[in-house]
Amino acid sequence: MNHALRGRLESGLNVLGLPLDALLIDPLLAYLDLLVKWSGVYNLTAIRDPNEMLTQHLMDCLAIIQPFQTRMPKATSLADVGAGAGLPSVVLAIAMPHLQVTAIDAVSKKTAFIQQVVTTLGLKNLQAKHERAEKMNQRYDVVCSRAFASLIDFVTQTAQLLDEQGAWMAMKGKTPMDEIEQLPKNIQIECIEPLLVPDLDAQRCLVWLKKV
Repeated sequence: MNHALRGRLESGLNVLGLPLDALLIDPLLAYLDLLVKWSGVYNLTAIRDPNEMLTQHLMDCLAIIQPFQTRMPKATSLADVGAGAGLPSVVLAIAMPHLQVTAIDAVSKKTAFIQQVVTTLGLKNLQAKHERAEKMNQRYDVVCSRAFASLIDFVTQTAQLLDEQGAWMAMKGKTPMDEIEQLPKNIQIECIEPLLVPDLDAQRCLVWLKKV
C-alpha cells in the first residue's frame, strides 16, 4: 500500500480524533489491500479504486468509532448484519480490540473473505458467520447495519439478536425520516447523530434505536 494512502489515512484519523499508531494504521491498510485484491475476483464492492475505498469505506466506518464509544462504553459484543466485505465489522474489530464482533452475511463468498481477513490480520475478536440473521438467536449488546435494509426491516429481522438493554445502530446517509415514521411503537429512536467523514462530500448519520 503506497505512502499517499497512509498519509491520507493518518490525516483522516487525526480529523476524527483517533490514535495515530501502527496498531490501528497498519491493519487498516492491510485490510484495504485485501479488499482491493479480493474485490477484483469476488465483486465484494462496486468501488475498485483504493483511494475511493479509503474514503467511502474505511473513513465512513471509522467515523462511527467515537460516537459508538461515547454512547455504548460498556458494550462487549456486536453483530454486524449484512456485513458484506466487513464494513463496519472489520474496522470496528481493529479499532476496538475489547469488542467481540460477529460479521453475519447470507452470501458465502463475503463471509469467506472476512474469515481470510481474520486469519491474515490475526483478529481474535472477529468471527464471520454465513447465516441469515433472522435464523440466529445469540444476543448482542449492539446490532448494527450499513446499507442493509430499511429501518423497519432491520429491527424486525434482528430483534431476537438484541440484548434487552442493547441498542441498534444503523449507518445511514441523510436522516431517513420516511423510514422512521414507519417504525412500530415498541421501537424508540434514541438519537440521530450526524457524522463527519473526512474527504467525503455527502451526508452521513447514525440512527440509534432501542426496544421500549
